[in-house]
Amino acid sequence: MSDVLELQQITKSYGGRTVLDAVNLKLPAGELMGLIGPSGSGKSTVIKLALGMAQADAGVAHIFDIQMPDRQALGKIGYMAQSDALYEALSGYDNLKFFAQMRDIRVVDEEINRVATIVNLTDALDQQVKGYSGGMKRRLSLAIAFLGEPEFLILDEPTVGIDPALRRQIWDELRRQQAQQKTILITTHVMDEAEKVDRVVLLFDGCIIADDSPAALKARYDVSTVEQVFLKAEVEAGK
Repeated sequence: MSDVLELQQITKSYGGRTVLDAVNLKLPAGELMGLIGPSGSGKSTVIKLALGMAQADAGVAHIFDIQMPDRQALGKIGYMAQSDALYEALSGYDNLKFFAQMRDIRVVDEEINRVATIVNLTDALDQQVKGYSGGMKRRLSLAIAFLGEPEFLILDEPTVGIDPALRRQIWDELRRQQAQQKTILITTHVMDEAEKVDRVVLLFDGCIIADDSPAALKARYDVSTVEQVFLKAEVEAGK
């Protein structure tokens, strides 16, 4: 199985503080990986460096065996940032239409209806985004990431501010995408969501402190939840 994402010795510092310290990471095609860690652990920085949105101090990132940043590789990626990047003066529909055209999607209305249904936003598509709640903006950002069913989904805290019923619906969609051989990287600090991924990567203080399936990690640390795994691994890493 080929790797969709590979980070080699990625290092990044801000203001003299090392945010990532020689991180190595591989994500095979078709896998759903959860990147887990507390605020400030470097999760969003991993994504920005992988996509070429920021420059690493050292190391290299490849997506689809292409060194990043690269426009060709970016065209195969659906990305949802931690902070919503939306055109608030436009309607939800017009935001989706703009990004659909950017991705050269031909049947625009059909695709907009599909992704809006996934995130339960169909009834609000005609409203201006500036009138959306925070949760609605997150749902719109997620719908934009889903446009065109990209080969690789990178979702940074996608379920923050979303109610439990819709969160379950979104996870059903992620599994459907994975069943179609799509690759997914999701960051979250919601530990029960970490139970749903194929592989958990625990990030602490700029370093990967554990990397395995949820079941294997729970067995290794002799605990019953991924949250307990993280707490034990954090203590060990701090020694």
